[in-house]
Amino acid sequence: MKHAAGSPRPVHVLRLSPGEDVRPVLRAWVQQRGLKAAAITSSVGSLTQAHLRYAGRADGIVTSGDLEVLSLSGTLSVDGMHLHLTVADRDGHTLGGHLLDGCLVRTTLELTVQEIGGVRMTRVHDPASGYDELEPTPE
Repeated sequence: MKHAAGSPRPVHVLRLSPGEDVRPVLRAWVQQRGLKAAAITSSVGSLTQAHLRYAGRADGIVTSGDLEVLSLSGTLSVDGMHLHLTVADRDGHTLGGHLLDGCLVRTTLELTVQEIGGVRMTRVHDPASGYDELEPTPE
């Protein structure tokens, strides 16, 4: 296990507008603020399109329609993001996975993001998983 203790910093309240692509908007927002460690603490809204990657797969799937955001969680840093999304279609069927570029806001996406002080969340290649994984370090 890897561990670094941090302290709460400001909570940011965000609202994404119709047509915005969630991941690039969050990436730009994090970069503009130079955030070294943050976590999404709540999310509500809707999408017209979701682009998800399932565990163990290299490719993503795209689904579209009236999609309700049930959850969006993950970590944010200038050194990388790891985000998971769960959506429900108009019949209540759910899909979830890694959020990729191409998730487009339908009416709104409201998020709260907790900044974490005293920690830097970097991403380091892990040969065991084959992915860049979280490396929390004290700052």
